[in-house]
Parts: sequence; C-alpha cells; structure tokens
Amino acid sequence: MKNKGCLSAGTIGIALLIIVAVIFFWGKSGYNSFVDKEQTVNAKWSNIETVYQKRANLIPNLERTVKSYSKFEQETLTKVVEARSKATSINIDPTNMTEQDLAKFQAAQGELSGSLSRLMAVVESYPNLKADQQYINFQREYIAIENSIRTETVYYNDAAKDYNVSIKQFPNNILANFTNFKEKPLFKAEAGAQKAPDVFSE
Repeated sequence: MKNKGCLSAGTIGIALLIIVAVIFFWGKSGYNSFVDKEQTVNAKWSNIETVYQKRANLIPNLERTVKSYSKFEQETLTKVVEARSKATSINIDPTNMTEQDLAKFQAAQGELSGSLSRLMAVVESYPNLKADQQYINFQREYIAIENSIRTETVYYNDAAKDYNVSIKQFPNNILANFTNFKEKPLFKAEAGAQKAPDVFSE
C-alpha cells in the first residue's frame, strides 16, 4: 500500500510537471506570435505615415506654384495649407492606438484630401496654371501617392485584422488579456475611397 501511495504521488507530480510544461510552451509560442503580428501591424502603420507625409511634403511646392498666379482664389489655397498643418500635427503611437485616435487621424487626413480636391477643381478655371509644368508634376505625384495611401491602408487593415483575430480566439484571448495585448483599430472606408482621384481633365 505504501509503494502504491508513493507511485501515485510520483505519477501526479510528473503529470503536473507535464501540464506546467505544456502551458509554458503554449504561452511562449502564443506570446511570440502576438509580438510578431503586432510588429507587422506597427510596420504597416509606419508605411501609412510615410505616404501621408509624402503627400504633405508636396504642398509647399504646390503653394509656391499657385501663388505665382496672382488672380487665383487665395482662400482655397489657404484652406489647403491650414488642413496640412492640422493633419501633420496629429501624431499617433501605434502601440497604444485607440479607435478615437485613428478616427481623429483619418478625419484630419480626409479634410486635407477634400481641400486638395477643391483646389484642383478651382484650377480648372485657370488654363495657364493648369498647364504649368510644376502643377502638372504635382498632379502626377499626387495621384501616385493617393494610390499608395489606398494600398498601404489595405495592407494595414489586413495585418490588424490578422492580429485581432489571433488575440480574440480561444484560448489565445486568455493569454492576450493576461499579457495586455489589445485590439488594433481599423481604417474605415470613406465615400469614394475605392477610386483614385481624377485630377486630369481632357
């Protein structure tokens, strides 16, 4: 009976060690997977910031080009410059980004997109400005960057969705809550977001 009791205790001890080892390796694997997916999301966010910054960098040259045409509606240009200032003033930490943060960022960038679209519509009434080589160069760079913004936004959303699913699935959600991995917000589609801006007219 004594040997049987010792055997049972030993068996239980081994079983507990096995359980602990399984939990440890599962936790380690899950944690490393979360880290990897989160780093991918952060990298995609960095790409988004880069293309938006490229767009913002176009505006000083646009401003100089437009200002050379004294009869151009300066109020329209002023709104673009103000929208650029607002958009570039918003800095987001992707490791601690909330839906509110992303909505604020997207709204500011959307305001700049709208201001640029209105300016380009007004330019249609100024044939000389429309034919200016500097303005033509701006148009080409602008449409390329807008396409890049759409592409990078899709890449970010795909990475964020993959990460979110990973931390919400059972039993990963238990580990994610314990290790403080939080859901990432997604870009929401805007009206006309699926179409590149038509800035060239016949």
